[in-house]
Amino acid sequence: MIIRILYEDNHLLVVEKPVNLPVQADDSGDEDLLTLLKADLKERHQKPGNVYLGLVHRLDRPVGGVLVFAKTSKAASRLSDVLRKREMERTYLAVVRGSLGDGGLLEHHLWKDTKKNKVHAVKPSHPEGKKAILHYETIERKDGMSLLAIRLHTGRSHQIRVQMAASGAPLYGDQKYGQHVNRPGQQIALWAHTLSFPHPTTKEILKFESTPPFEHPWSIWKQVGAEALTM
Repeated sequence: MIIRILYEDNHLLVVEKPVNLPVQADDSGDEDLLTLLKADLKERHQKPGNVYLGLVHRLDRPVGGVLVFAKTSKAASRLSDVLRKREMERTYLAVVRGSLGDGGLLEHHLWKDTKKNKVHAVKPSHPEGKKAILHYETIERKDGMSLLAIRLHTGRSHQIRVQMAASGAPLYGDQKYGQHVNRPGQQIALWAHTLSFPHPTTKEILKFESTPPFEHPWSIWKQVGAEALTM
């Protein structure tokens, strides 16, 4: 599998994650992005022994788009700190069923059922609920769907998928949180569009962009991604 590399230096590796590829090894036993990238680094740089590649953040298996890895433990630690301080900005593109408002802030409390690997929107009083916040803008509405630009303020598991479903606009193709309106086999329409953060050593602000493939439902909109950059 060919993985598109967006940026690489001695500290970082930024790639475009393909859809339906797990970020790291799981119970499925399928090949995963982390293992593939380590093997590629070992071959390209002719590195002896084990290759270090630190996982900083994740994308759900069916989701594609921009993702950063750390090539040193120091970079991993600094990027984790950046993430914790919310200095890493992430923008997503999503196609949802139905319509929300023109834009605004969505706030929910989410609880993850680890046994079923499913997240639920719960009342604020739930003892294990964690606050989840995102900002969305509706770029365009068409054919009973809406194209959204979404910026995360928190990074909860399945956050966008659950918050959209809880708001009455489940993601196109989402079988887990929108099975009542989606058919099996439809690809989830969620894409990690932009990623911005300070470089772990130079502190320079780096920004990367990835756009979804021009396939349905993305192909309904001819200029996918352009408007999201103004968010």
